[in-house]
Amino acid sequence: MVSQEVSDLDQPTVGQKEKITYQASCDSVELGEDHDVEKEFSDFVQLGEKLKTKGTFWNNFKNVEFPITFKNRNNMVYFLGVFTSFAGILSGVDQSIISGAHIGMNKALQLTQHENSLVSSLMPLGAVGGSILMTPLSENFGRKKAMLVSGILYTIGAIICAAALDNETMYAGRFILGLGVGIEGGSVGVYIAECVPPNQRGNLVSLYQFFIAFGEVLGFAIAAMFFGIHGGWRYMLGSSLLFSTILLVGLMFLPESPRYLAYNNKYAEAINVYDRLRDTSDHSSKVEFLELIKSAKAERELRARQSRIQVWLDLFTIARNRRALFYTVIMVSLGQLTGINAVMYYLSTMMANIGFSSENAVFMSLVGGGALWLGTIPAILYMDRFGRRVWGMNLVGFTFGLVLVGVGYLIPLDTNKPAALGIYLTGLILYMGFFGAYACLTWVLPAESFSIGTRSLGMTICSSFLYLWAFTVTYNFNRMKTAMTYTGLTIGFYGGIAFLGFFYQIFFMPETKGKTLEEIDEIFEKPAIEIAKENSRNMKRFLGSF
Repeated sequence: MVSQEVSDLDQPTVGQKEKITYQASCDSVELGEDHDVEKEFSDFVQLGEKLKTKGTFWNNFKNVEFPITFKNRNNMVYFLGVFTSFAGILSGVDQSIISGAHIGMNKALQLTQHENSLVSSLMPLGAVGGSILMTPLSENFGRKKAMLVSGILYTIGAIICAAALDNETMYAGRFILGLGVGIEGGSVGVYIAECVPPNQRGNLVSLYQFFIAFGEVLGFAIAAMFFGIHGGWRYMLGSSLLFSTILLVGLMFLPESPRYLAYNNKYAEAINVYDRLRDTSDHSSKVEFLELIKSAKAERELRARQSRIQVWLDLFTIARNRRALFYTVIMVSLGQLTGINAVMYYLSTMMANIGFSSENAVFMSLVGGGALWLGTIPAILYMDRFGRRVWGMNLVGFTFGLVLVGVGYLIPLDTNKPAALGIYLTGLILYMGFFGAYACLTWVLPAESFSIGTRSLGMTICSSFLYLWAFTVTYNFNRMKTAMTYTGLTIGFYGGIAFLGFFYQIFFMPETKGKTLEEIDEIFEKPAIEIAKENSRNMKRFLGSF
């Protein structure tokens, strides 16, 4: 019989022992002590079985879940990845649809340029607040329930925006939508990273950016669909209701993260969820679960001796955490300070300035949105094959696109309109396409870089920076393009930041492809200068092969 006391499972087991090594690509991580894998894993399985015999209805009710299981566990992994990432559609639709809604909304609500900027920028500002809320929600109620809260906020925000009769009501609706975006953005990546196998983590977390980009295309399409209808902007802004309903229903079929459950001492629930996501007859899956338990137990014991303030301080005082935080904040900042949100929110306006009519500008926005969406597809298929460092080089492609966009604005429309439109659209397509591929990194890297005890907190800070920069570039877009011109803004400011980011990635970006979350802990134990030296040696070998 298996003792129900968790402490029994923490003791060394008797019987034949073996040194466990979990192979992941070319590297491995050891459990650190002798373990009888089969015996220890079966102990956890028995705990799970005992929980099932006690009845699962109350458990499922508490977890807001109607469990489903696939015979092929990979299908469950894909189902979880796709439905969770579907949340990105809401974020994408709300980012792009405001571009088309501006035209009718500005007239109906008689918005000034400053009020117009606030309507666009209050959503990312609200997302900063949502990112801050994400940590207490995610840690106290679970990753999945945090996403449920975000879906509810989306629904409330969409109703308020669609019914707004003045700018103040619109501000409130956009801010509430932002709260949903911030909670979702921080929760989705962590949830997927904690649930899926390491060799599928990059692809499935990238799926979130795919759905964001698809939502942006959908937002432009919805805007074009309702553009000619009286009061069409209200239908545009209210369309989020459909997608938030689908998200809320889909989440009810998904389990809680097994790592979150293990961290909260719910081993029986953790093994039952894990069994739905892995082929537990496979030896490496058993070892991965035991590593998960060991890591969760170590973090829990550490946090039990610390206050909440100490946990915050650990992000900065412990070298491993500080390196992960600095690295992920830099990468997130590169994804936002290169102008993507400003371009998305004002794409219809930019199209009009390059020579398109108001109606055609809305339709032509689909070109940029479509390129962004198509750019995410290679990330889903190939990021885990080529690795994070190679994927980071998409930054070069979208920098070149920014240069062409800036050059397009320099060509006089009255004397050479075809050339101006051709260069501008070519640059826009390149910028959006390469950025779509690159943006997937901004969700994958923070989700996998932090230790289990600091993961929610780390994601909160990264998400806060992401949306804070989005608010900054969006709110100041009109002022910056007036002061710097479109060309100076796209080439000088956005392009300049991308240029500096290229060299940071070359020297300081570690490779985390194919590694378990526990193995990634070891990478960030290395000083940054050691990572830079390794990257320099690898670059020399690579260049010397030609």
